[in-house]
Amino acid sequence: MQMPLNRIVDLMKKQDIDIVFLNNPRNVFYVSSYMSDPHERILAAILFKDEKPLLFTPALEENDAKKIASEYDIFSYLDTENPWEIIVAKLQEKNVPLKRWAIEKDFLTVERLEALKEAFPSAAFDFNISTTIQDMRLVKNPQELAIMKKAGYWADQALQIGAKALREGITEAEVVAEIEYQMKRRGISEMSFDTMVLFGENAASPHGTPGEKKLQKNQFVLFDLGVMYEGYASDVTRTLFFGDEPTEHQKEIYNLVLSAHDEAMAAVRVGMKASALDAVARNVIAVGGYGKYFNHRLGHGLGQGVHEFPSIMEGNDMEILDGMCFSIEPGIYLPGDVGVRVEDCGYASPEGFVSFTETPTGIATYLELIK
Repeated sequence: MQMPLNRIVDLMKKQDIDIVFLNNPRNVFYVSSYMSDPHERILAAILFKDEKPLLFTPALEENDAKKIASEYDIFSYLDTENPWEIIVAKLQEKNVPLKRWAIEKDFLTVERLEALKEAFPSAAFDFNISTTIQDMRLVKNPQELAIMKKAGYWADQALQIGAKALREGITEAEVVAEIEYQMKRRGISEMSFDTMVLFGENAASPHGTPGEKKLQKNQFVLFDLGVMYEGYASDVTRTLFFGDEPTEHQKEIYNLVLSAHDEAMAAVRVGMKASALDAVARNVIAVGGYGKYFNHRLGHGLGQGVHEFPSIMEGNDMEILDGMCFSIEPGIYLPGDVGVRVEDCGYASPEGFVSFTETPTGIATYLELIK
């Protein structure tokens, strides 16, 4: 059995849980190593205390699942079949207690929960397994960290592709298309989120949408992107200066954000509070006079998803743990003027913060990337 599965089974025995029903594809991957996006179809890992676990897939995925999740009893359904009837029949074959269920309260839809309740009217669906798995996924093991480092490498490659695509008159959308096309040519089939490329004042929207804005000289270009690699996400932001010489105003904003980023990176210590780390970067920008323009948390967790628990922000006093992965991404956003963000993701270690990405961060980064 894989370690996550062992830990969940131990919990089931302690909490007197008869069955765990996992419906979130990322949690299914975590316990089975089988990754799938079933879309509207049903994918589920079903766990017991003393029985072989089940993996329920659409029929079109059954053979793929058997190649990967060998420790599971795999069964499936056709689109023309009622999946709940098949699940119920399979569970009845097991002849095990099914009184107390653990479910993902942050993921299982009302419709699917009602289907389970109708099939098992005397059962209690009262244990939220989501928080348990969230805590389990918080600290990554060496194998996971190695995969995430590789995902970071490909994010760095994507930044270089984007930088080399820049030219006067090109649109934001065209740069996005070039990045994603070239990444697919290199074997990266999926970005971890919608690639963001924003020019000039458009970058003052932290979650702006790339469009038809054309690049002009002496503008900032904000890249926020990442890839999926072997089931894990990367995420990086660089703000590149495209032109001859930035203005003093542009330099001031950029260097203030970079100082906040660098000081926070250097401040990471195992055992410190997440809120204290956020304060390190936030204080730099506040002292510089732009505190109200840093309008989001310092960072977020990272793993199988690009945004995971925890949030590195004011008010979150949880301790940073050895092997915890998260982003450090301070920014300043002046509406109608300029937006700058610098982000690296990595993990906390006894030696400090270890970044998954290595693209330079200075204001001359664009020139370094196009050499």
